[in-house]
Order: sequence, then C-alpha cells, then structure tokens
Amino acid sequence: METKKSGNGLLITGLIVAMLFAALENTIVGTAMPKIVGELGGLDLMTWLTTAYMLTSTVIVPIAGKLADLLGRRMVYLTGIVIFLVGSGLCGIATTMEQLIYFRALQGIGGGIMMPMAMIIIGDIFTGAQRAKWQGVFGGIFALASVVGPQVGGWIVDSLNWSWVFYINLPVGILAFVFIALGLKGNKTTGPIKFDILGMFTMLVGVVSLLLALTFGGTEFAWDSWQIISLFAIAVIGLVAFVIVENKAEEPILPMYLFKNRTFTLLNGIGFLMSLGMFGAIMFVPLFMQGIIGISASESGTVMTPMMFAMILTSILAGQFVRKVGIRIQMIVGMAVMSLGFYLLSTMTIETTKLQAMIDMVILGLGMGIVMPLLTLALQESFSKSELGVVTSSSQFFRQIGGTFGMTILGAVMNEKSSTLLASQLIPTLDKFPPQALEMVSNMKDLIANNPQGLYSMLLSPETMSKIPVPMQQLLVPVLKETLVDTLHLVFIVGFVFVLVGLVFTPLLKNIKISEDEPEAEEKKIS
Repeated sequence: METKKSGNGLLITGLIVAMLFAALENTIVGTAMPKIVGELGGLDLMTWLTTAYMLTSTVIVPIAGKLADLLGRRMVYLTGIVIFLVGSGLCGIATTMEQLIYFRALQGIGGGIMMPMAMIIIGDIFTGAQRAKWQGVFGGIFALASVVGPQVGGWIVDSLNWSWVFYINLPVGILAFVFIALGLKGNKTTGPIKFDILGMFTMLVGVVSLLLALTFGGTEFAWDSWQIISLFAIAVIGLVAFVIVENKAEEPILPMYLFKNRTFTLLNGIGFLMSLGMFGAIMFVPLFMQGIIGISASESGTVMTPMMFAMILTSILAGQFVRKVGIRIQMIVGMAVMSLGFYLLSTMTIETTKLQAMIDMVILGLGMGIVMPLLTLALQESFSKSELGVVTSSSQFFRQIGGTFGMTILGAVMNEKSSTLLASQLIPTLDKFPPQALEMVSNMKDLIANNPQGLYSMLLSPETMSKIPVPMQQLLVPVLKETLVDTLHLVFIVGFVFVLVGLVFTPLLKNIKISEDEPEAEEKKIS
C-alpha cells in the first residue's frame, strides 16, 4: 500500500494540480507558436514542436506504467514531474528552434509519465465506486484544460512573452511535487528488479517509426516515398521484434497474455476506435465553421467550448451513476450518443447555422464524457493490483495511438476527396479566368494537385481573398465552399463509421462488477 488515508486529501490536491498543468501545456504552446517562430525563426521546423512532444509522451506511457508496478508509484511519478519541470525550464531559455525541439522532447517524457500516473494512483487508493467518481473528475479537468488553455496561452504571450508559457509550469509543478511527495508513500521493493531493456528498445523503435510515418506521410513526404516506406518497414520490424521479446521477458512492459483477455482487448480497441473518430471532430469542425459559415477563428473556438463543457458534465455524472447503471450499459449509451453526434456532423451543409453546429458538438461531447472515464475504470476493475500500472497506462497509450491514426486517416481522406472534387469542379471554373490571371490560375492548379487544404485556407483569410478581383471571387468562392462541404461530409462519415464499429463491439464486454472493498484487500474479477 503506497498511501495512508490521512494523506489522501493532500495527495488528491497534488494530483489535480499536476494533471491540470500537464494538460494545459498541450494547448497553451499552440497559442504561442507564432511568437516563438517570430523570435527564433525556423518556420520549417515549427511542426516539430508538437511532434517531438507527441512522440516522447506517447512512447513513454506503457514504460511508465510498468515501472510504476516495479518501482512504486511515488518514485516514478516524482521523477516524471522533475523531468517535466527541467524540460519546461530549458524550453524557456532556448535560443534556437532546434534547442526548443529537443527540450520539448524532454518535456514530453515527463508529461507522458505524469498523465497515466494520476489514474493509476486513483486505482490504488479508492474502491471501484470511488474510482468512478474521481476518474470522472479527472476526465473533466482534462477537458477543462482544452477549453481554457488557448485563452491562458494568449494572455501569457500578450502580457509577458512566449518563454513564460513554459516558466509558468515551474511554481505550479513544484507545488504539485511537494503535495504528492508528502501525500504518496513509497513501497519497499524486495529482491532484484528486472527491467525489460530489450522490450523498451524494440517498442521505441517500432512505435516512434510508426508515429513518424503517420505524422509526415502525405505532408512532408509522399506516402509512396522511400522515407515513409522505410519508416513503416522499420515500424513493422520493431513491433514484431517487440512481440517476440515480450513473450520471453520475465517482466514484460506490455505482457502479451493480456491480449488473450477479452475485456482488455475490447476496452483498448474501443478506446482506439473512439479516438480515431474523436479527432475528426476536433480537427475539422473549426475548418467547417470558418470556411463555410464564415466566422472568425476565435468565434469558431466558441463552438468547441460547449462540447468540452458537455464532456466535463457527463464525465463527472458518469462516475456517479455507473454503480446503478453498470459499466457495459453506460458504455453502450455513451458510444451510441457519440455515434449520433458524428452522424449529425455529417449532415451539416452550407445552410447550417452556428447554433446547430454547437448543438451537434454538445451531443458529441456528452457521449465522449460518458465513455472516457469508464475505459480506465473498467480495466482497473478487471485486473489485480499487481497489473494496475500496466493496464491503466495501456488505455491511454492506445487512445493516443488512435488519435494519431485518426488525424492521419481523416487527413488523407480530406486530401484525396478534395483533390478529386476540386479537379472536376474548380479547374473548369479557373479556365474561365482572363489571361492576366494566368499566374494565379497556375498556382491554384498546383495547389489542387499537391495541397488542396492550402487552397481552402483562402476561405479562412480575408486578406488573401481581398487580393482577388470581385468577379473572380464570385466564381471561385461557391465552388470552394461546395467542395469543402462535400469533403468534410465524407470525413465525418468516416469518423462516424469508426465510432459505430466501437459501438458494435461494446455489447461484447462482460459484466464488470464495481468493487466495494478496500483496494488493498480486493482481487478484481470479471463475472
């Protein structure tokens, strides 16, 4: 047992503080990127600020879960906070874009350790019914960070400078460190600890190569380029080697026998599919609102806010009602509501109002809030305490991988569909333009072939559109809007299919009982 009940209040406070500032970091940095590029340069490297953090924070999750089982929660969690704080401080003093990218990668290691640890510790110190409540609260905190992060980032950049986006983590992180250090007691390990070094290496090679291929395929490099094909080949070799190594390791990072457990496989599969679809909404609804309805970037953010607040509400309520309703029934309801939300998004047209889009997003958020805390709760209730770190971190790991797949697949759908539609509908319109517009027409045709999303960015930029003569705008804008609506319709349909498949699998879950006994006395069973 790693905690004492008298220290739970202090510990919970530390967990909330740590979760909030780690979650905020994901959204605050995006707001500061223009200022960072303006001062440090390196526009061509800007995407690596996000990619570096994403890579390290994703890969470290299952490793952190296993180390938490081997070394204890306290040592691993506090180490993660220290790494995150060191990375944040170094990011603030970076003088080149390359330095900042390296330090963001270090920060991502700390963040990737911290994010699953809160859920693991909640699993340690509470009974199943209490876990449901607290995991709903923590899910709400994560959603809240998504809402307030851009506003906080904007205020920091405007009032101070971009370095404070990182420095702000230091006092808050130190406070969280103190609370957790005082509230979380470490356990004494007995005997030698065997680390799965070969498993860590093969997993790093496989997962990093896969994420890089998915991130840069179709953008930086063509899907059939030697760079992307090589990355996929290395990923396959690394992941196959990882499976072989894990089957022989004494203390595997991700034991392969877990996948023989129907509950483990189904829950992580549902989480993967949910994230595949969920990122479609997050990525493309603002594009719809700005490109079709014509509202500003800040106004399009207000469409996302009700979705996040709906998610916060149902995350908290889901934890309160799960004992009465049951995990399986509640998950079926949540996935069904999510599916409905995606279906409604796929029906949006040029005539769709801001209010209707907000209602659709609220429905989607209600479903997400019901499902997300239950995925972790169901896994924790299905396995013994000795496996708690591994199974809890697996949930976040597969959801993060699912999000990366989702952004890649739906982005590819967007590019393919828009290229086809623009080639058939816009090129005949461009051919009607006068000879003096030949250079502009040539540039647009090049965008249709190579970067159709770049062409749609014209709809988001009044300055760019104002440079085009009004008669040409009258020909151009209707075609752009019609093709964008048709393209996003397909994108949302694909997202809907992913979530619908998850819904189909949900009834196959067994009836998972919510435990009432004290955590140290319970052995989780599936009835």
